[in-house]
Amino acid sequence: MEHQPDMLNEVLRQIEARQRFLVTSHARPDGDAVGSALACSQILRALGKQAEVVLFDGVPRIYRQLPFAGEVVHGERVNGNYDAAILLECDGIQRTRLTGLENQFLINIDHHPSARPFADVNWIESKAVATAELVHRLGLQAGVTITPEMATCLYTAVMTDTGSFMFAGTNEHVFGLARELVLAGADPVRCARNIYFAHSTAKMRLLGAALSNLHREGVLAWIWVTQEQMERVGALEEDCEGLANYALSIQDVEVAAFFRELPDRRFRVSLRSKGKLNVAAIAERFGGGGHECAGGMSVDGPLVTAVAQVVSQISGGLAGG
Repeated sequence: MEHQPDMLNEVLRQIEARQRFLVTSHARPDGDAVGSALACSQILRALGKQAEVVLFDGVPRIYRQLPFAGEVVHGERVNGNYDAAILLECDGIQRTRLTGLENQFLINIDHHPSARPFADVNWIESKAVATAELVHRLGLQAGVTITPEMATCLYTAVMTDTGSFMFAGTNEHVFGLARELVLAGADPVRCARNIYFAHSTAKMRLLGAALSNLHREGVLAWIWVTQEQMERVGALEEDCEGLANYALSIQDVEVAAFFRELPDRRFRVSLRSKGKLNVAAIAERFGGGGHECAGGMSVDGPLVTAVAQVVSQISGGLAGG
């Protein structure tokens, strides 16, 4: 794998020169965002720095058992006198939805193909399996001992960002990283149980509603839920995470989409692929982004219009591919 040792060392130089850090990631954080932010803050503290994690949407329920998750600040703006802000897997400060980042010294660490060098220091490695891999490498390069707590956060991040080690790109390198984290103290059984066997009753009811709306055209399948269905079952935004994978799990389906109606009647769309179509490229056409096998974006409603636009782009991509 190609590394960027110069950028890693530049990030370390900037960290060494500063004392107070804000660590954040994108709104509606996933496992990589939460796990990487928590581990990064712990690494900074191990280096004798002050670090605070601030997330616009706070920590989703299924990640609240991670070490130090209870210390995360759930807020809309940056309040504090920081020397720098570390943004994990964001393509710009707007992705955090936090206000007050505009005048901060920014360090950008990302592994998405859609990443952009928007910050003062940009460490981008699209071949990294997860942002957690870069945070892990940062800790090792800084001479920090990876504690069981750090390893738990990083392992959870890697596990979720690889779709439980099922997404395309999972290889011996990924398992080598997982092995290192388990040797450092992560418990793979507990990490998996806390994520995959801890769903809310509302999420299961939402899944039922989504699957009742299942449509399929050849190798493409899609499902959706309305705002009214969300409210009826008492579902939270985080309960939508992973629902697209159920449509993708159908035999011979290569691409799946999940449409979630928002209160403003727009639709948030999650795309998943088994590898025959780069769904990040589709998402980028709508102003979104992601990975080859997992992407997302927002589109205008009504539902019939949203579905028609997205299905057309996916079908065209499959035909061209």
